[in-house]
Amino acid sequence: MYKKLYEYLNQLKAFLQRNFKKYDTKLPYIITSIIALIVFVGGTKIFIELTESLKTKLLAKYDQAIIDTVVSWRDPALTKYFILVTDIGDSIGYLIVFSLCTLSFYLIFKNWKYVAQIALVMVLALSSNLLLKKFINRARPDAEYLVQVETLSYPSGHAMMSMAFYGFLIYLIYNFKINKLLKTGIICFLVLLIGSIGLSRIYLGVHFPSDVAGGYLAGLIWVVFCVFIFNLIKIFRRDPSA
Repeated sequence: MYKKLYEYLNQLKAFLQRNFKKYDTKLPYIITSIIALIVFVGGTKIFIELTESLKTKLLAKYDQAIIDTVVSWRDPALTKYFILVTDIGDSIGYLIVFSLCTLSFYLIFKNWKYVAQIALVMVLALSSNLLLKKFINRARPDAEYLVQVETLSYPSGHAMMSMAFYGFLIYLIYNFKINKLLKTGIICFLVLLIGSIGLSRIYLGVHFPSDVAGGYLAGLIWVVFCVFIFNLIKIFRRDPSA
């Protein structure tokens, strides 16, 4: 994304310089930020409008079919695994993983920037999830819960936070200059973890599959938006004309 964004900004600069006598060097960044914000707000609006499909009988049919299939897998060993995975996707799990990331980034890169970025993504995803839950106000499935739950159902907070947190972590690791085999292994593990956290919520009976899908989508929106803004800031700071 960094290279594509850099090329776009250079083209926008050239266009503005040709067409405006009084050219402000910060203008391309302001325009790009506004466009990104409009796209983000538009994407959020579409996401909320898509929640109307939650009321359709067809979606309810698919939700129930998937729930019945996943619940049929239940056995003691698998239940222990999914409870462990769902705990990793809870507040204490994120606190532990975030602390490990903080320590690793400081020891390896001597830079707090990545820690601040991950923290910001987490705060944005968590706060927006709570707002969406209250706005959409969807009750949880009428099923046997294998873990305790208190909040509303849509979108799944576990799915949304796992996509936002581990999804952004995947982006960072992908750009780190580390051993390719190690990088591939970590990314594959994190992808598996994201998928397992979402699946665990269906297996444990506390979410509809559409809750999980909505959570993944909302988390991905935050990852893309934050990656875009962080890269824009990075280019701006390196731009001598700005």
